[in-house]
Amino acid sequence: MADVATAEGSTLVNPGTKLAYATADTAPFVPGRRDFLKYRDLGVTAASGGRMRAQVTVATGDMQDTGWHYHVCDSQFVYCLKGWVDLVFEDGREIRVGQGESLFIPGGLKHNEVGMSPDFEILEVSVPADMGTKSCDPPPGMATARSPARSA
Repeated sequence: MADVATAEGSTLVNPGTKLAYATADTAPFVPGRRDFLKYRDLGVTAASGGRMRAQVTVATGDMQDTGWHYHVCDSQFVYCLKGWVDLVFEDGREIRVGQGESLFIPGGLKHNEVGMSPDFEILEVSVPADMGTKSCDPPPGMATARSPARSA
């Protein structure tokens, strides 16, 4: 890998990284941020040396309001594989992310997940892998929970 980067004049050399391949049989469910979700580890955290995490997050059918929070990370990206999730953001936007749709959330952006379908399933990527979650108060004038209307 390093010899190719050198030959191409690239500075994008990532020592300590390796190829990761995951299947439903090799990607285990692991503990995560929320008890009402299951998290399938796709092996990217180990392969990237902690630079990035990729996981499939699946509803257990017992959705709970997450409460207002933000993530201590550079970024979080989600792609909805099945179902939908309703989110409210500190800037007042209310978004339903449905199957085939994606959402990029910059680190530190306050939000609240207020609803999800029983068949909810997303691919979630975060940079870095160790993404902290901090509870916070709702933004001034915003309710603690809402059922968002579809918006972009």
